[in-house]
Amino acid sequence: MSGTGNGAPEEAAAAPDKAAIADIVARIRRIEQQEAKPGAHRLGPSAPKAADPAGAEPVESESAPEGSGPGGARPDAGEVPTAPPAAAPATPAAPPMRTAAPSEDVLQETVEVLTAGGAPADLAAAAVAAFGDGAAERLRTDPWAVLGLPGVRPEHADHFARGLLGAEAGPDDARRAQALVVWLLEQAALRGHSAQELSEVAAGLERLRMPEPAAAVQHAVADGRVLPFQEELSGPEAQTAGGDEDEPPTRTLLALEGLAMAEDSLAEKLLQLMATFVPGEDVDEQDTEEPDTEEPSTEAESGTESGTESGTESGTESGTESGTEAEAPAFAGPAAWAAAAEAAPSSSATALIRAVAESALVLHTGGEAARAEPAALLAAATGLGLRAWGATWTDQGRDSFDALAAAETPVVTLAELLSGTAGPGRAADGTLALDLLVVLDAPLLDVELAATVLESLADGTRLVLSGDPGQLWSAGPGRFFADLLAAKACPAVASRTPDFGPIGELVSGVGVGELQPVEAPEKEVVILTAKDSGEAVHRAVQLLTDSIPRALGIPAEQVVLLTPGHGGPAGTRALNAAAKARLNPGPGRFGGFDPGDRVVESPAPGITRPARVLDGDATGLHLEYPDGSRRTVPPAEAGRLRHGWALTVHQALGRRWPAAVVVVPEDAGPALSRQWVYTAFGRGERHLSVVHAAGPALAQAVAERPAQPRTTRLRALLAENAVVED
Repeated sequence: MSGTGNGAPEEAAAAPDKAAIADIVARIRRIEQQEAKPGAHRLGPSAPKAADPAGAEPVESESAPEGSGPGGARPDAGEVPTAPPAAAPATPAAPPMRTAAPSEDVLQETVEVLTAGGAPADLAAAAVAAFGDGAAERLRTDPWAVLGLPGVRPEHADHFARGLLGAEAGPDDARRAQALVVWLLEQAALRGHSAQELSEVAAGLERLRMPEPAAAVQHAVADGRVLPFQEELSGPEAQTAGGDEDEPPTRTLLALEGLAMAEDSLAEKLLQLMATFVPGEDVDEQDTEEPDTEEPSTEAESGTESGTESGTESGTESGTESGTEAEAPAFAGPAAWAAAAEAAPSSSATALIRAVAESALVLHTGGEAARAEPAALLAAATGLGLRAWGATWTDQGRDSFDALAAAETPVVTLAELLSGTAGPGRAADGTLALDLLVVLDAPLLDVELAATVLESLADGTRLVLSGDPGQLWSAGPGRFFADLLAAKACPAVASRTPDFGPIGELVSGVGVGELQPVEAPEKEVVILTAKDSGEAVHRAVQLLTDSIPRALGIPAEQVVLLTPGHGGPAGTRALNAAAKARLNPGPGRFGGFDPGDRVVESPAPGITRPARVLDGDATGLHLEYPDGSRRTVPPAEAGRLRHGWALTVHQALGRRWPAAVVVVPEDAGPALSRQWVYTAFGRGERHLSVVHAAGPALAQAVAERPAQPRTTRLRALLAENAVVED
């Protein structure tokens, strides 16, 4: 398992033998029988909490270890992503949510414990935030709990434990075992895995010099922070595994409790949504007379009536305020849906509308041009009287999608929808007051956010998940959209609308594993080579500041530089420093920034908001966003800001620019995949320049490496609990 041994000794340890793995499995099964938590091995009833809106940054490579170049899996010290929201504190009971700043005494006591063990005092605030007012005592009794704090690695935790416990800090300590197993799974989650095979975790423990990997896993499972699962293998995996002819081969997976429950809840809600769906029915005109006031009409009857006469008004106005009572869903009948499908502007839009007429859950795949099809669906559904809403990943995506949809079709960002700052509001039962939700950019939903969305929908609500399956997956763990497509548990409509122009042709070729030159008479696509990363940075900045504005008339503020990661000689730091020196030189007198600097803000993992610095003072940095809105970022939140001339491709997800310059450094090979190239090349609307110093690695990645693999459980859960539709 690449990357799980970060901070481990350099020498490679041999993978545990089959007997050791079998011993671990046997112990896990005994624990399951004696101490398993209710619901741990079935679909969970509750939704997880939404992702913590910390200033974490997306992981740029699922496999490259830290410090391995631009594709390093984690930023350097001081910019370490927060642990996945699923990671529970090491104590059985989580500390209460803090509503006030910790006292000086609490911080001081925590500082004393940290310094006594040789750890930086700067970790005190993070420790108190994680463990509450008892942080000092917690670290005294369990020094390896420090491994759960940002930037701390196993060797740091071992050093801290020896500083506090002396000779008692043995490598086989149960507290160390629990902390290392959780840490390995957290590292896997940062690379996108919602679970890990038992053998992978055991191999990681071997690399970290854990004397008894089986006992370590047993401690973590007994503690409850890690849950084990047996998954039956099928297809090529089953043939490779071999095994007993009488019993199908299985594998044992380990997952952090929060991620496990999120994936279980997600599968359960998906199946529930489909099971509770009732399509509308056509009725005769005589049935549309005013119903008896003493006998309420059925959902189908009232829905058809509102869909043909007054449903638009009641459907869009009901439940617009949080907590209001939602009216009965408006379900038009087959004839109304068929008429709407026939009136659609394209054959793909017709197919999508027909699928939604008959199913609660529909997947829609396609590129940028295909977004016109869910826009047509929303317009049609609104016309049929349904309370239909669209949700996009970014504000830019919202604005561009809104331009495609009809003027009266409501579109919000997903964050606005879930927070209630915009959208249909909530019904009395807390669910969203809508009948149809179309989620754009669906591949960007990790399992926890996807579970939150599903839990927000009332039974029987129609849900359409739309996105480009060729693009990068979510910054958080899981591959929600890809797993749904693979499970074939619901209808999927593939768009036949291609992305036009040389950029669209190039991206389409990459999507099928071919990197071929395209004709670009208006210089829509320009490919440049560089001998090394230094030359790549020079050429990229020249394109940004001079060549593209002069030759194409696209100003520099509408051009973005894209690269695999933050570090390295051609990462975002190097590119931003060079761009600032050319476009807006200054001393960085406001926390490293100057008025006029382009910056990006990361309010939550996987979310990036571009802005421009207006000024700064004691209250913070004053920013202006592309929509003209302004905000002051206080000094305590300034760490969420980066210079924004250059971004990673993960940071650019959900956004496009008039021109994009993609930089591929010479050492980027391990970070490259077909997904990455496909996503990077598709960020430019009118122009794409590619500056690469990676030699044949770029074409090899497109042809041979479709995506960085992720281990998840959702596809198996759906296969086990649903009848697969052909």
